[in-house]
Amino acid sequence: MDIVDLFSGAGGLTFGFQYKIKKDRFVRNRQNNILFANEYAAQAAQAFRENFPNIPLIHDDIANVTPESIAELDINIENVDLVIGGPPCQSYSTVGKRQYDKRAKMYREYIRLLGILKPKMFIFENVTGLLSMKNDNNEPVLNDIKSMFADIYGNGLLSYEIKQEVLNAKNYGVPQSRDRVFLVGIRSDLDSNCWTFPKQKYGDEQGKLPFLTIEDAISDLPNLNEGERIDNYVLPPQNAYQKLMRNGSAVLSDHFIGTYGDKIRTVIENVIQGEGKKYFNNLVDEGLVDRKYYLTSGYNNTYGRLWWNRPSTTVTNSFGTPSALRCIHPLQNRALSTREGARLQSFPDWFKFCGNKYEKNSQIGNAVPPILAIELAKQVKRCFKRWENEQ
Repeated sequence: MDIVDLFSGAGGLTFGFQYKIKKDRFVRNRQNNILFANEYAAQAAQAFRENFPNIPLIHDDIANVTPESIAELDINIENVDLVIGGPPCQSYSTVGKRQYDKRAKMYREYIRLLGILKPKMFIFENVTGLLSMKNDNNEPVLNDIKSMFADIYGNGLLSYEIKQEVLNAKNYGVPQSRDRVFLVGIRSDLDSNCWTFPKQKYGDEQGKLPFLTIEDAISDLPNLNEGERIDNYVLPPQNAYQKLMRNGSAVLSDHFIGTYGDKIRTVIENVIQGEGKKYFNNLVDEGLVDRKYYLTSGYNNTYGRLWWNRPSTTVTNSFGTPSALRCIHPLQNRALSTREGARLQSFPDWFKFCGNKYEKNSQIGNAVPPILAIELAKQVKRCFKRWENEQ
């Protein structure tokens, strides 16, 4: 399949179409060819280049991606099979201020590129906040998106039938509870009945595998103290997931932690698993912690400690900041390291991230988990096989 990745970030979705899992290893999926990718953020673009050096990358604002700029890559886009990608989601997020701003309208650029590339299928991913987001006319943004997908040029010559589903990564072998909405478009000249979303493999229902937990994901990684960086493994892999993550990695990268001020350190030391700001402030009210440490800002689940025996909550781009949403290590008095966040997103240890700590964490938190992307790739393959059999 010939594929284009828009808003690629460091390449979570691309990874899912470039690799497959075989005998607890990620191996190259030779059936898929990424024609090119597009990413604007400099460090995310560099990370993409580091991990996928053979894929042409247009490092530019997507608004500047035109037939002319694509032609400079010297690739054939006459028969694109699939476009993948998810426009920036911060404007749709239900955490913080929601704005129908320039970033919120970037789906229009995605649709414009569909008009140029005319793929047989596309996969569009975003946060579930998209489902309730309103535009300037107080109408659902999702309705606007779907209507544009249904008539790309405005004359009925290119349209897509849309399949919609919210998928949670924990149901597909990712040790993280992460709901995202996926829109899959099938070009109107093709049979849309080929598409079904991947079936859940993990869950509490009878006959399904138990969810992978934080312990399953990171228990082999060395303990960290404040201000410490550790570049070598101490323990062997403890399970199949850890073996998959570590295969081919001789050096442990991005496993480091900063230092904290007195207040943050005090909060971390006193919050237990599953608790956060509200719990800590109750300790203050009960006189168990000095009044000077009382927390006056943040949501109830800020300064939250994760559970060791459950999947992680959603990994965001601020997962290394204790004052952000729940990201304190279940057993150690610190936030998650960059590598631990990558493990919870299902990026293998050999995957490289670029820039400073915040930029690396953003590349991780903004990505589609690679293992979930692999499951989507399997469904796309089934769809194309069915079309081939119908010819």
